[in-house]
Amino acid sequence: MQREKFKSRLGFILLSAGCAIGIGNVWRFPYIVGKYGGGAFVLFYIFFLLIMGIPVMTMEFSVGRASQKSAACSFHVLEKPGQKWHFHSYLAIVGNYLLMMFYTTIAGWMLYYFYGMLTGKFVGADSQQVTTMFSEMTSSPLIMIGWMIFVVILGFGICSMGLQKGVEKITKVMMISLLFIMLILAVHSIFLKGGQEGLSFYLLPDFKRMVDIGIGETIVNAMNQAFFTLSLGIGSMAIFGSYQDKSHSLLGEAVNIAVLDTFVAFVAGLIIFPACFAFQVNPDSGPRLIFITLPNIFNEMVGGRIWGSLFFLFMSFAALSTVIAVFENIMSFGMDLWGWSRKKGAIINVIIVILGSIPCILGFNLWAGFHPLGAGSNVLDLEDFLVSNLFLPFGSFIYTLFCVSRYGWGWDNYIEEVNAGKGLKISCKKAVKIYLKYVLPFILIIILLQGLIDKFF
Repeated sequence: MQREKFKSRLGFILLSAGCAIGIGNVWRFPYIVGKYGGGAFVLFYIFFLLIMGIPVMTMEFSVGRASQKSAACSFHVLEKPGQKWHFHSYLAIVGNYLLMMFYTTIAGWMLYYFYGMLTGKFVGADSQQVTTMFSEMTSSPLIMIGWMIFVVILGFGICSMGLQKGVEKITKVMMISLLFIMLILAVHSIFLKGGQEGLSFYLLPDFKRMVDIGIGETIVNAMNQAFFTLSLGIGSMAIFGSYQDKSHSLLGEAVNIAVLDTFVAFVAGLIIFPACFAFQVNPDSGPRLIFITLPNIFNEMVGGRIWGSLFFLFMSFAALSTVIAVFENIMSFGMDLWGWSRKKGAIINVIIVILGSIPCILGFNLWAGFHPLGAGSNVLDLEDFLVSNLFLPFGSFIYTLFCVSRYGWGWDNYIEEVNAGKGLKISCKKAVKIYLKYVLPFILIIILLQGLIDKFF
């Protein structure tokens, strides 16, 4: 079966960026930027994005493009006879499914809140009622299962339509709409009365704030954010490399995607901080920011129902772009391994992902007494921890070793693939090879260990 290809380079960039751009760009990046010194933190973040995130992305893309396969088979194609690198394929498959077993629930939350804002459910609600609305949603298995099923069917339905006619076409519309809506929200937020103070807090470098919290802690958080923002390590990016031709170099494409991902995260802060300061509300992070803090602010705004609807439409597009991208990867597993058609793969995976997503939902209500990672934790926290703190850093470590070690695919093959085509290329090959072979794996091990230490010690 001939490998499908993207119709356009823009489709490749937007779909890959859509996979990377997710809710973490909105509910974590602005908060930690504000906490760790504003523009001062961003400098560290960009530094680590350049030396860590982008190189690993080029490795995933290279493995995918050279093999013309998903993570399920790419290592089988490129490894030397007798090698066992393909064992990582099983980890990658599990990682993608596990990611979707909680991400589909959160995507359902976004759509539920978009519908609620659009229909006026939040109009006139005070802060206590807004808090209660979130609790009522999470305490109802039927509400969450219903929206989760809608997300799963929608996502796999789009993937079943084909790469160009379904995944690429619809994701391009969503991503362009997402960027347009973000800019409208940011402009509105910046010009709110009192919003300029939030803008200064967010943008101006504050090295004193950084020193007070701790430079070491700031660096660790910048490193973690730069790594986790691109969703690397489980082959979610490799699949798009397998659909790409050799007309453009992969380093240039990785830089474009990282810039777009950072732009969305940055503009999210332009939406959140001016609004929070304008209405004298402390900016939170995580679900509380999205589902409690911001709805309360929208309720106080003139035209808040419109602005709230636009915000949750933007969040829905951000979540769905990731869902569709990872679903495409999941669909490709069956297509590469057993030659399934897209429709067969969609039907089978709809059932698998729906059933696999139910424990996450029950963790908020019927299984609320189950605390896998200590008091206050739930099934979602466990699944998120496994993916973010184990699968992603360990998988990135494997991709790195595979691409630079003579016991893997090897440096010569990697550098030939990543530099094929026009555009930005890796130069100073000797120095870069030393860095990628000896320094980058060490950084990835630090991230892996740091995640375990933070959780258990």
